[in-house]
Amino acid sequence: MKEITPKEVEASINEGKKLNIIDVREENEVAAGKIPGAVNIPLGSLPSRVNDLDKASEYIMVCRSGGRSGRASQFLESEGFDVTNMTGGMLAWEGEVE
Repeated sequence: MKEITPKEVEASINEGKKLNIIDVREENEVAAGKIPGAVNIPLGSLPSRVNDLDKASEYIMVCRSGGRSGRASQFLESEGFDVTNMTGGMLAWEGEVE
């Protein structure tokens, strides 16, 4: 599984890169703040929402600490997607939130 650090994600955002970030936390967790532009798809909803995603795109998966996003990354990889897990999750995120 490919991994990226929160600092690398933040640097890419600050450079103006368009990232496809999926936050797999529950809605009440996301309400406390998420990475700007991230799309919330709770882990349990991912299998039913997989058809909403584009296999031609790269995705960065995010959760609270990196565990759920790791499971989400493994699932999406098995479905043929290009996925990278953000290590440490939002607990390690020091950038802006919305």
